[in-house]
Amino acid sequence: MGKKIIQLINEFGIPRIIIVSFLITLLIMAFILNIPILELISASLVRLGMHGTLVLAMVPAITSGIGLNFGLPLGIICGLVGVLISIEYNLRGFTALFIAIITTIPIAAIVGYGYGLLLNKVKGSEMTVGTYVGFSAVSIGCIGWLILPFKSPEAVWPIGGGLRVTISLANRLDKVLNNFLSIEIGNLTIPTGSLMFLILLAIIIWLFSRSKAGIAMKTVGDNPRFAVASGLNVNAYRVIGTILSTVLGAIGIIVYAQSFGFLQLYTAPMFMGFTSVAAILIGGATVKKASIIHVFIGTFLFQSILVVALPVANKIMVTGDLAEISRITISNGIILYALTQIKERA
Repeated sequence: MGKKIIQLINEFGIPRIIIVSFLITLLIMAFILNIPILELISASLVRLGMHGTLVLAMVPAITSGIGLNFGLPLGIICGLVGVLISIEYNLRGFTALFIAIITTIPIAAIVGYGYGLLLNKVKGSEMTVGTYVGFSAVSIGCIGWLILPFKSPEAVWPIGGGLRVTISLANRLDKVLNNFLSIEIGNLTIPTGSLMFLILLAIIIWLFSRSKAGIAMKTVGDNPRFAVASGLNVNAYRVIGTILSTVLGAIGIIVYAQSFGFLQLYTAPMFMGFTSVAAILIGGATVKKASIIHVFIGTFLFQSILVVALPVANKIMVTGDLAEISRITISNGIILYALTQIKERA
């Protein structure tokens, strides 16, 4: 019996046990401080749907062998362009969401193809190069937001040129997924639409992983030498994984924006890759192995801690900006902790 318990603990992982214990402690503190628990659970579910697709983008990248995709801002920028196109044509509701996604997929696929070719040239340094590429893409994007020919009054500055830093999505695609078939049980609100969309994408990735191409891609990621001996084109399957990751990143920012209610341009996408990396690592993934379950566990744990930590900190530290400082410290602490697990668990 004792051996089985130890085995279960090892399988679940000491780091996740620590994080789950921390979350339970925060929930107990929230209960003691009379903070509505059901509202916190609702917010956690919203953030699961909001961030889940961005974390899911890590799965094909890891599976194909390029590792953790720190170049996720490339896909995010493509997604932002898709939303801007829907705004430019004055689209609203599900039509705006659909056109944004359909428009961004080919853009992200082309960008992902080029990114994949680059990563094939720097095998062994993908994560380092990906980080540099992601930061560079955001910097170049800052120039693009100033010169791209968008004319919508909602998107451009009324005086001067260029796009606004933050663009409201009210009456366009604000919470169109979150509110779709949403369920309310007392103070508990379940964002059914966004969760269903995340599950749909997860099923698509799962089905792809069971296809001939998906199995070949996994083989390339697990053992490139064996893949070559089996006649598989390693570089081609690495590119496919990169394209899928980039496309999911593009779709992910659209889902994120509709939940958030605003489109954030310029430097906003710069560090979004780090939170996605941290979430999937907390879920139990490594730089060589990742699954759908890692996405759901990691995203829920990471986002739940952030959701619960802020109101608890607000109750305990009511002076100045200490609560916000605490939230940032916890958020960055989780990211830093997750990143330290890369070499240990590779």
